[in-house]
Amino acid sequence: QVQLVESGGGLVQPGGSLRLSCAASESIFSIYTMGWYRQAPGKQRELVAAITSGGNTNYAEFVKGRFTISRDDAKNTVSLQMNTLKLEDTAVYYCYAQSGIARYWGQGTQVTVSS
Repeated sequence: QVQLVESGGGLVQPGGSLRLSCAASESIFSIYTMGWYRQAPGKQRELVAAITSGGNTNYAEFVKGRFTISRDDAKNTVSLQMNTLKLEDTAVYYCYAQSGIARYWGQGTQVTVSS
């Protein structure tokens, strides 16, 4: 079973930047699609961005042009660079890894955008 540990959340002002990282407990090379979901209070969890083992990326419309997902298979990590953050980006961000029907989740990291 893959274990995922997120880091990098915190408090930032609108327009600021944060970088989230997710470390996997085993090699993710050419196996897993990795990505990030987020969940704001009272809302459903929603996909933010994903990256396949081949490096293809997919972004939610509300983050296109602002967020960038990347992976380093040598370090078993996936990162999410978040720029031009908005108040509505406030949420708990969850890293996930998926291979076939198997999906694993991290514990989540809080991102708060506030002035």
